[in-house]
Amino acid sequence: MEGAGEDPFLGACVAQARVRGLQGKGLGSLDAVMACAKHFAAYGAAIGGRDYNSADMSLRTLWEVYLPPFLAAEKAGVATFMNAFNDLNGVPATANRYLLRDVLKGQWGFKGFVVSDWGSIGELVQHGYVMNDQQAAAAALEAGCDMDMESHSYIRYLKQLVQEKKIDPALIDEAAGRILRKKFELGLFEDPYRFIDSTRERLTLNKPENNAAARDMARKSMVLLKNKDHLLPLSAATTQCIALIGPLVKAKKALKGFWSLNIDPNEQIPSLWDGINAEAPKARLRYAKGCNINDSLRLGFQEAIEAAQKADIVIMAMGEAPDMTGEAKSRSNIHLPGVQADLIKAVVATGKPVVLVLMAGRPLIFNWAKDKVPSILYAWWSGSQGGLAMADVLFGKYNPSAKLPITFPRSEGQIPIYYAHYNTGRPATSDSDKLYKTGYIDLSIFPAFAFGHGLSYTTFSYSHFSWHYCTYQNQPAVAVSFALKNTGKIAGAEVAQLYIHNIISRPLRPVKALKGFKKVMLAAGASKNVTIYIARQSLLSYNEKLEKNVLPQRCQFLIGSASDDIRLKSAIIDHLFEKPPGGTR
Repeated sequence: MEGAGEDPFLGACVAQARVRGLQGKGLGSLDAVMACAKHFAAYGAAIGGRDYNSADMSLRTLWEVYLPPFLAAEKAGVATFMNAFNDLNGVPATANRYLLRDVLKGQWGFKGFVVSDWGSIGELVQHGYVMNDQQAAAAALEAGCDMDMESHSYIRYLKQLVQEKKIDPALIDEAAGRILRKKFELGLFEDPYRFIDSTRERLTLNKPENNAAARDMARKSMVLLKNKDHLLPLSAATTQCIALIGPLVKAKKALKGFWSLNIDPNEQIPSLWDGINAEAPKARLRYAKGCNINDSLRLGFQEAIEAAQKADIVIMAMGEAPDMTGEAKSRSNIHLPGVQADLIKAVVATGKPVVLVLMAGRPLIFNWAKDKVPSILYAWWSGSQGGLAMADVLFGKYNPSAKLPITFPRSEGQIPIYYAHYNTGRPATSDSDKLYKTGYIDLSIFPAFAFGHGLSYTTFSYSHFSWHYCTYQNQPAVAVSFALKNTGKIAGAEVAQLYIHNIISRPLRPVKALKGFKKVMLAAGASKNVTIYIARQSLLSYNEKLEKNVLPQRCQFLIGSASDDIRLKSAIIDHLFEKPPGGTR
């Protein structure tokens, strides 16, 4: 829930968008705050999936996978960076001169300031990197950390360190200068309280247009994972009785997820129950909680079964509690908590059509439901208007178009699992191809749901593929074009995805990597010619010396609806960009 998914290209796009959104028209505007790129860096690779743990990787992996979103944020003008809690290759990020001075402030030319994470300067002692807080203050400042958040090491010891000539006062001048510059840009010297306005706050919170935006963002984020026999969307006009079952049916505050403000949820946050009641006011709604999130007993199962038996359709709202995802909420078991999976089985056994709505801040494992439940909507934590947004999707007021930014595993044993993996000398091509091939003897090698997966209430066809060399934004590039058609009966949006398939490369590159995407809205039966541009620079990768100069020796362009749903392929291309530009391929 604190990341943008597994892909560095997508992560870079999201990072730039977040910076633009948070910083608005520019620092100093009343609608702008300083964006902070965090956690720098490689915190997503914590060993064992445990918060605060170490990360250990090659510098090539660091530059290929973990740094691109941060570089994108810097290029977008992000005001601040925050250190990560982890150590990287044996050096804590908070005191990592390579990350902060050599890369961020040196090679990238970052002009903002770096802030520690909560107490992370003092935690250099717990890392075993320094002996005490005084040494921690010196190590962090020398490495390039400008602001100490919460450990109080700077305010306690920097003056003494200067007086004892243990640190250069120029380091303090530099750090203070970076912070003061941002305060000037925010306008805080002219008016220190310009962002504190209770009247503006009262008029802004729960403003109708803000609630409408929250509702729209929520429904745009929901991923339709499965929809067998077009069970969804439901019809408010013809559905007479709906059973709503599960621990999250009437959840309100929980919809905000972790790291959220405490406002009165009973007055301002509509639940899924509220949303369906508003969307289908003539339908009879039957409610049964069935179980709590983490129950070990099945005391509410019979009531849930009886509610399902009396209904035309069942909507089950299941998932995590909001405090099960977020900082310090690492889980070794990411199956549905408690007896929720058993409750799903019991309700499906009634023979009634079931729609499963899952709410969580991470991918969960729900293999039985994946195979047996007809329709599954992944709603994540959908925010203050989430109940209305879920009802919009379930009843077809909004046609889902979101795609998964992360691979969903079948088992914890597959983790880490991601689509952009390298090939091996013994690649497995199917689950039956296991003899001395990479894989498991007791588990599929393939995920439950692949990166980029996401369905719609309509269908799309791809055709007329071509590509050619071109100039895009004054840079050498490739233009990949295709025709996209809405072949269904209602309007909908498709997120078409462009991948490069690396067949031969030295050093190795992932077998498949996202290089572009475009969201296209089409009326029923309509077609559109779509072009996605790939700059030559974005096709380069690093060699063993961290020189970014490697192009694939042999590759293909792939167009599809997901990383595992490729619809169009180019012919095999040898020596991309190394031959004179030609015509359409």
